[in-house]
Amino acid sequence: MSLATNERYRMFIGGELVESAGGEYRETIDPATEEPIAEFAAGTSEDVDRAVAAARDALPEWQAKTPTERGEVVERLADVVRENAETLAEVETRDQGKPLSDSRGAVEGLAQTLEYYAGAAGKLEGKSIPTGGEEVDFTVREPYGVSAQIIPWNAPLNLMGQGTAPALVAGNTVVIKPAPTTPLSAIHLAELFEDAGVPDGVINVVTGGAEPGAALSGHEDVDTVSFTGSVQTGAAVMESAAANITPVTLELGGKNPAVVLPDANLEEAADAIALGIFMNTGQICAAADRAIVHEDVYDEFLDLVVERADAYELGDGIDDPDMGPLNYEAHFEKVMDYIDLGVEEGATIETGGEALNRDGYFVEPTVFSDVETDMRIAQEEIFGPVLCVIPFSERREAVDIANDVEMGLTGGVFSDDIRAALNTAEQIEAGSVYVNQWFGGPIGAPFGGFKKSGIGREMGMEAFDSYLQTKNICVNLTER
Repeated sequence: MSLATNERYRMFIGGELVESAGGEYRETIDPATEEPIAEFAAGTSEDVDRAVAAARDALPEWQAKTPTERGEVVERLADVVRENAETLAEVETRDQGKPLSDSRGAVEGLAQTLEYYAGAAGKLEGKSIPTGGEEVDFTVREPYGVSAQIIPWNAPLNLMGQGTAPALVAGNTVVIKPAPTTPLSAIHLAELFEDAGVPDGVINVVTGGAEPGAALSGHEDVDTVSFTGSVQTGAAVMESAAANITPVTLELGGKNPAVVLPDANLEEAADAIALGIFMNTGQICAAADRAIVHEDVYDEFLDLVVERADAYELGDGIDDPDMGPLNYEAHFEKVMDYIDLGVEEGATIETGGEALNRDGYFVEPTVFSDVETDMRIAQEEIFGPVLCVIPFSERREAVDIANDVEMGLTGGVFSDDIRAALNTAEQIEAGSVYVNQWFGGPIGAPFGGFKKSGIGREMGMEAFDSYLQTKNICVNLTER
C-alpha cells in the first residue's frame, strides 16, 4: 500500500468512520523525510464523550458472549492482522520511522499476542474458599466495563495488542487514543477488526493531540485506564483518573542497567547491549541505557560496543536499514540536547553524537564513556540511541549503580557464572531482568516496572488483573 500525502483519516466510533466534532485535521509527518504522510482527525473532548458512550452501549452485547465466543472473535483478529501484514508494516514504518523488518516483526508480534489471549479466554477462573460446611464461598472475576487505552508513539502496533487483547477477552470494550505523531496504525487496525466481526462500539479510536487524551483519562464513564509513556505524563494520567477513583495501569519510563561481570562473554554482551540500545533508535522503554562494566574488561567492552555502533547503517525505514530516524522533531531536539549535556557534564563521546546531514530526524548511534552516576545522562531517560558505559570494581558496587535511579523497568546481567548472574539479577530493582540476552521472554511473561516505572503488569496472565475485578459470593446453606 502507498499512502498518499493528501489522504485523510477519520476517527472510528461506534463502528463508523466519523469526522471530529470540530471538523479539524492535523498532519502526520514521515520522520525520515519530514514530509506529510496524511491528515488525521483532530479529536476533542466531545469526541471522547461519543466514543465512551459507544463503548458503554456495546457492553451488554459483548459481555453476553461467552468467554469462548469472545476468544474466537479475538482469534479471528489475529488472522486478519496476518492477512494484512504488509500494509500494517508499511503504515507503521512510514508513521513511526522504524525499519520495515522491525515493523513486520511488530505485526507478527501483534498477531501472536491476540492468539495468546484468545487461547486464555476459557481459563479466567474464580476460586472456591473452604468454609466448614454451613456455607459455600467462591469468587468470580468480572470485567470493569469501558477500558481507555492511551498508546505511545514508539511501538503502536505492539502496545495496542498488549492492552486491547486482554481487555476484550475479559469482556471489556475499549476506547483507543493513539499518539498524535503515530495515529495511522490504530485507525487501520480498527477498520480491520470491524471487518473481522467485532460488534459496533466494542473498539473505538479517537485521534488527536492532548485534549482527547486528557478527557479520556479523567472521564467519569471510563472504568479503567491503561497508559504507556513517560513518567511525567503517567503521573498526570494517574492524577486525572484519581478524581473518579478509576484504576490505572501504567507502563512508564526506564533507565535500564546492563551489568557486565568480568567473566562475561564480551562479544555476546556487546551484541546484546547494542541491540538493546540501538533497536528502534533507542525509543524503547526497556532499552539498555546504561552498560555497567567491570573495570577489568571495561576497555575491551567499550571497543566492542563502539565497533558495533559504527557498523549501523541509518536510513529511511521503508528501505529497511539497521536504524531509522527518531519519531518527531521535538524529540530529536531533546535527544541532541542530552548529547550536548553529556559533553558539558564531562562525559566523553566515543562514537556518534551527531545528527545526519540530511532530511529527517536522524541521530548517530552514540556511546559515552567517563560517565559518573550522578550525571543527568546517567539518571534521566533519553529515549534515543545513546549508551552510557560506566565502570565498577565490585559486584555490590554494580548493583548499587544499577539501582541508583528513580525508575526500575528492566535490567540485565552478563556472566558465564550462572550463580553470580542470578544473585545479581535478584538484587536489581526492576520488573524484568534479562540474563545473557536483552529483550528476552515470551508473550506469557509479565512485563511492568518497579518504582517510578509504573503500576501493574502487561503481558502474561497477570495482564488480566487490569481488566477483571473480583467479586466474592458467600451462600448460607443452613436449613430453615
